[in-house]
Amino acid sequence: MLTAMTTSAQWGAWLQGFGMCGGLIVAIGAQNAFLLGQAVRREHHYAVAALCLLFDVLLIGIGVAGAGGLVAMYPAAASVATWLGAGFVFWYGLGALRSAVRGGSLRAGREEGLSLKRALLITTVVTLLNPQAWLDTVVLIGSLSGTFEGGARWAFGVGAVSASAVWFLTLSAGGARLAPLFRRPGAWRVLDGTICLVMWGIAFSLVRGQLAG
Repeated sequence: MLTAMTTSAQWGAWLQGFGMCGGLIVAIGAQNAFLLGQAVRREHHYAVAALCLLFDVLLIGIGVAGAGGLVAMYPAAASVATWLGAGFVFWYGLGALRSAVRGGSLRAGREEGLSLKRALLITTVVTLLNPQAWLDTVVLIGSLSGTFEGGARWAFGVGAVSASAVWFLTLSAGGARLAPLFRRPGAWRVLDGTICLVMWGIAFSLVRGQLAG
């Protein structure tokens, strides 16, 4: 009877972790925008998705292990990371704007595309220099996991990681299926223009948060 109750609690925690992370990760952000762009180009998108998932596993694991409170103890370091992240995201958005103005097609994008090393480097930067990623995974999910006890706490974390895995696989595979649409230069301009707006919107919100603080 006790075992059944424990299993039920763990499944309940898993579902809550899955739902919580699923709601957070679907929001369009720098990481998702970059992955979508790579998926449409069919350039290293599965490798990028795998790295995104690896970072989520590490960050969620850190949070569930109880380190969420430590992040809040060093506001100066968080501020520096925020400014660096805002600068990089703005720079990447500027590159997307140039691509939108220049125009192109899927063929041109593949010829001028990123190497695997550079794609993984950009993925690392847009993930680790994005304070929102730390807040969502280490702080928020980590804090919520603390409301569970024993195995249910880690079940919550596994549920969160499961949601990340489903989302990144869906985004990378679904984006690749859109590739035929982006053989038209007009669609390519729309994608690059949208990525630019998303990146600049994130950079603006990061800067505004720092100035307001």
